[in-house]
Amino acid sequence: MMGLNANAAEIVEEMKDRAEELRIEVLELENRATVLDCGVKAPGCTEAGRLFSLVSMGGLAKVTVSSESYGGLRLPVVKVDTGEPYLACMASQKAAWKVKTDRFFALGSGPARVLAEKGKGGYTEDSDVAVLALESAALPDEKVARHVAERCGVRPENLTLLAARTASETGSTQVSARMVETALFKMERLGMEAEVVHGAGTAPIAPVTGDDIHMMGVENDMIIYGSQVSLRVKGDVDVEAIPSGSSSDYGAPFLETFRRAGYDFYKIDPGIFAPAEIRVENILSGEVKTAGKIDPEMIKKALESR
Repeated sequence: MMGLNANAAEIVEEMKDRAEELRIEVLELENRATVLDCGVKAPGCTEAGRLFSLVSMGGLAKVTVSSESYGGLRLPVVKVDTGEPYLACMASQKAAWKVKTDRFFALGSGPARVLAEKGKGGYTEDSDVAVLALESAALPDEKVARHVAERCGVRPENLTLLAARTASETGSTQVSARMVETALFKMERLGMEAEVVHGAGTAPIAPVTGDDIHMMGVENDMIIYGSQVSLRVKGDVDVEAIPSGSSSDYGAPFLETFRRAGYDFYKIDPGIFAPAEIRVENILSGEVKTAGKIDPEMIKKALESR
């Protein structure tokens, strides 16, 4: 298996070659680090979001886009399928790196995390290149690139930073593509230790209808009320505890919940960040369990919220 950063670097080259089609801009900073504007100043698109998601997972997944109907409302849908769910979703895709400098903040996803964390997540790799995907309303500058390169142990000219704001087609797509990640994160938070050997999921992609705060709420709702995840595991799992419906904050658009919490994420039940519907197959026993359900009415309510 190629390293995650090498995989991501190949996808980056494809994105550069297709920059005009993807409506992205390729920039080179003064320290020769590369920035791909996938949805900050450049408009981006759903296909850019698909590739952004693939980069975030270190190329260890199949990511496709189609469309489905939710209670008569037809929406684009992103599908994720991975045979390396832990590496793809937790070691790489999870937005666990808070990238901060004096005038910049972003949540970082992608295989550069593996280099920066130096084995903290149980996986290590040696790489001369690093690729990090940023959810940010601003483009990273030389100071950000230098900070990331130093943390990853690579030269700035071997670093690529992708950036997209929440309120962009790219941003909306890459958030919905986190449905499998949310299932694994919920299981980890609940102390479920069964090994997950395969993960697949679908989630609707929200059209961009507002600013970053508004879209943050709507995009979360696409997972909370609209996503389906299927996992294959080695061992027994309390499936009923995984879906978003098990949370005390379930039942309202996320933005409404966020407002009630005084715009403080730490006052929101973290159990809400989970797929709407889950199917788990225990490959040791052959038992299949399902829990939760998609709620088309809540999807519509979220899309109509202001």
